[in-house]
Amino acid sequence: MTELVRGTPGLVRAVNDRAALHLLLRQGPLTRPEISRLTGLSKPTASQVLARLEHAGLVVGNGLRTGLPGRVPETYRVNPAAAYVAAVDVTPEWIAVRAADITGAVLGEAEAPAPAGAGREELVAALRAALGRIPTPGPPRRVVVGVQGAVDPTTGRLAHASEEDMAAWLFPDVERTLGEALGLPVRIENDVNLAAVAERAHAAAGCPDFVLLWADEGLGAALVLDGRLHRGHFGGAGEVGYLPLPGAPTAREAGDRYGRHGYQELAGGDAVRELLHAHGVPGADFAEAVAEAVRRAGYGPAADGVAEPLPAPDGVAEAPPASSGAGAAQAGTAGDGAGAARAALGLVAARLAAGLASIVTVVDPGLVVLAGRLCAAGGEPLRALVERELRVLAHSRARIRLSAVTGNPVLAGALELALAAARDEVFGGPPPVGRSF
Repeated sequence: MTELVRGTPGLVRAVNDRAALHLLLRQGPLTRPEISRLTGLSKPTASQVLARLEHAGLVVGNGLRTGLPGRVPETYRVNPAAAYVAAVDVTPEWIAVRAADITGAVLGEAEAPAPAGAGREELVAALRAALGRIPTPGPPRRVVVGVQGAVDPTTGRLAHASEEDMAAWLFPDVERTLGEALGLPVRIENDVNLAAVAERAHAAAGCPDFVLLWADEGLGAALVLDGRLHRGHFGGAGEVGYLPLPGAPTAREAGDRYGRHGYQELAGGDAVRELLHAHGVPGADFAEAVAEAVRRAGYGPAADGVAEPLPAPDGVAEAPPASSGAGAAQAGTAGDGAGAARAALGLVAARLAAGLASIVTVVDPGLVVLAGRLCAAGGEPLRALVERELRVLAHSRARIRLSAVTGNPVLAGALELALAAARDEVFGGPPPVGRSF
């Protein structure tokens, strides 16, 4: 027989305090009677809770609520000065930073150059300079850093990152070492995972099992299972860029695990740009070329007619979905204008769907979110084409949606994780109802 754990008075007070704090975070300024009604606490208990929280500096008065009959009530809100957090997005070119107080109010955002050298000292100096561009009234309680890679929890080193792009980060116990050098608690997270965290309240709202495919210069994925990020035993879950696919060179053939092979070689930015150029669609980079292909194909904002099979250019059969280049070049020579653009977009969608088919077959998500500059440039027409191709390739009923996060999704996700950790520490634990990630 299982014995129930009896709640001590201290535990009950802590739960009530957290319930009130998280209610104030969600609802904004509230009066004592409103806190009592919304939490189910008695009015005397609600008054005791507010008194404790005011004494601890976690809640402050927010003025009187006028315009109501009877006694004018005082309102209360979470004290924004209770803690501060910072989010950082690191790329080979720049470091972006966003800071906020514990209520989530953003204090500022800035960018700084990436480290000039490949040494640890240069990295620490660059991070310190970037964080210093948004001075906070107090030191950040948590700093979450998004990188192109992932910390291997079995070694403490940054893995799944090329030396060319992330040489300054490749040293032992990277989180602890950076935290000690900066004098701040640092957490390092994969950038695509952070984009998925941000998407939870947007395109993936209400779906506890989803996959985010990040299609940009590089390819990556994030897996959210039962409301939680699945990082994998070695931290590399979602590193799908080099997923072996028919029609693409393998790592053995490329002779380098970070070389040109796999899914990346079929649907990464360079491969997409080359495919579209072969179809006569110009563009300085892959995003411009995809946007130009959508324009030439004549798809409107609502993607009318995309659900129907796309016609290939006159006299030319559509190339196999996973063709790495020869079929695309053949199709591109036979026509131009709308027909060639539609054929090219169909091939881009087929290549994206070829990798997604392997992912959704194993994971069986309820939703796939398409993110990154490639998907943003293709918009609804590309989304609909990917969905059509995926229905053919995989036994999956997963919905396909475009990312709905505005601005930098890596910073948004990093800020969410930093706030959750800081609130756990300052408020004494997670919300009584629980949370994900």
